[in-house]
Amino acid sequence: MVENTNGGGKQPPRKSFLYYYGLVMLIVMLLNIFLFPSMMDRTQQVRFDQFSDQLKEDNVDEVYVTTNNEIVYTLKNDNKNTAWNVTYKTGEIPGVNLYDLLDGKDVKYSAEINTQASPLLNFLLTWILPLILFVGIGQLMGRSLMKRMGGGPGNAMTFGKSNAKIYAESETGITFADVAGEEEAKDALKEIVDFLHKPEKYSEIGAVLPKGALLVGPPGTGKTMLAKAVAGEAHVPFFSISGSEFVEMFVGMGAAKVRDLFKQANEKAPCIVFIDEIDTIGKKRDGAGMGGNDEREQTLNQLLTEMDGFDGKKGVVILAATNRPESLDPALLRPGRFDRRIPVELPDLKGREAILKVHGKKVKVDESVDYNEIARATNGASGAELANIVNEAALRAVRMGRKTVSQQDLEESVETVIAGYQKKDAGVSGDEKKIVSYHEIGHALVAALQTHSAPVHKITIVPRTSGALGYTMQVEADQRFLMSREEAFNKIVTLTGGRAAEELIFHSITTGASNDIEQATKIARAMVTRYGMSDHFGMVALETVNNAYLGGDTSLACSAETAARVDEEVIALVKSAYEKAKAILSGHEDKLHELADYLLDKETITGEEFMKILEEKKEDGEAEA
Repeated sequence: MVENTNGGGKQPPRKSFLYYYGLVMLIVMLLNIFLFPSMMDRTQQVRFDQFSDQLKEDNVDEVYVTTNNEIVYTLKNDNKNTAWNVTYKTGEIPGVNLYDLLDGKDVKYSAEINTQASPLLNFLLTWILPLILFVGIGQLMGRSLMKRMGGGPGNAMTFGKSNAKIYAESETGITFADVAGEEEAKDALKEIVDFLHKPEKYSEIGAVLPKGALLVGPPGTGKTMLAKAVAGEAHVPFFSISGSEFVEMFVGMGAAKVRDLFKQANEKAPCIVFIDEIDTIGKKRDGAGMGGNDEREQTLNQLLTEMDGFDGKKGVVILAATNRPESLDPALLRPGRFDRRIPVELPDLKGREAILKVHGKKVKVDESVDYNEIARATNGASGAELANIVNEAALRAVRMGRKTVSQQDLEESVETVIAGYQKKDAGVSGDEKKIVSYHEIGHALVAALQTHSAPVHKITIVPRTSGALGYTMQVEADQRFLMSREEAFNKIVTLTGGRAAEELIFHSITTGASNDIEQATKIARAMVTRYGMSDHFGMVALETVNNAYLGGDTSLACSAETAARVDEEVIALVKSAYEKAKAILSGHEDKLHELADYLLDKETITGEEFMKILEEKKEDGEAEA
């Protein structure tokens, strides 16, 4: 039987930090006593007669008499082949006058002045200074090792520090006045601001402030800006941290960062804690299989515990932002944690106009600029994209040598953001340019001759850096939230108009309709699988939308036989739309030729020019009839 000699498995007590410094000091003392003097001592002891003989032979270079009556001297030729100067030491003989021996010789001689050195200075130089040097070198080596092992801000060697950015009351510099187009979200957050200002108003009735508010919406809609605006309006400290900063290589570090974050927040209450992209650590927990992530789940569990543990009456508000709310754990979204879910959607027409005006104040804009027209042309744009449009317009104004941003600059910047910059030398041949011209007029003509279709705003055949050789821009007169079956079908007809014009005029088709085909197929499939606009399937959802805020990828939720039937319905729908487009263009072939020639000459025409030529032709046709 083997005995446990370690006290029943108990670990020996850890030695104090001072123990190691004492050990270092002891080593320094031993080195000072034994090693350093022997290393530095290069003196040889000789007899007095040897010293006298060297004087007689005129080999002595310098003589030095110490206070102990010791004679220390060096030789003239002794240090030629050595790296160190060797000194010789001998004792003084009583009765022998050293001055008589040195007089008349080519020797430099001197004597030590008997001065008492400071004991304190000697102690500092001998003991303390080497100790400080040892400690300093140890600290530098330790920090260097921590950096090489991954230490520093945001890494494992920081031992659970959250490293959240802390903004003081006035450092955010953002208020609700700086956020436009999200009035509903601002109204939902103003209650939190009011609570932080007047908590007694709510405590009197017994109401408790929601612990957390979750901001959800597409990228670029202003979720982070809204959180900063809440802090700016409430005049409280603002803790900002990204969810990815909790993700660590070592298990337990993320949870430690969560604890440290909430500890700091409780110390500075009232305050606001903002966690951006919370879906990084807040994903739904899976089973204990191989696919599990222990570190992420521990971090999430710690976040849930901390949100339950702090008192909402202190005024600590948790704000979080995500564009993947469907992936969050249900335990995170229950009442008592994130009580409120605040949608921050893409702005509507009024919101886009307000956002453009806010960003327009930051640049010099011409008084004639119509923000409403730009807002109508940017349907589906986020706040970040609208800010980029205004900035692109300002850059274009500088390139053109103007001091203010004009309407033309804004319109061109919209096209730049949508389709890219104009290609200065695209190298498009005359035949291809003619095909593109008929293609785009085909789109515009079909759109103009249909009902339930957006008016044509602009037609161009100037190539863009996105790869488009031309495009037709349609702008709705008003904001639309619903789309009827007829409108959706006519939209497909408009998309097929370009290919139909190619086939009608050139009796051939090109690859230029690839994007049109993709969009038409997408709309037709959505009509069948999601919108219930199919006579065969009716109001049955055959597709589910994933990540609605991030592209809206879909996946079929039906059998293989049903999927095949869906494909048949989609193909039939697109074919029907294509035949309708061909029929429209066949009945107005003369208009197609005239408008295509005009576009080929001008390269870019406005919707007004297009409609003017179209209406003139209509009047002429009616007069002839």
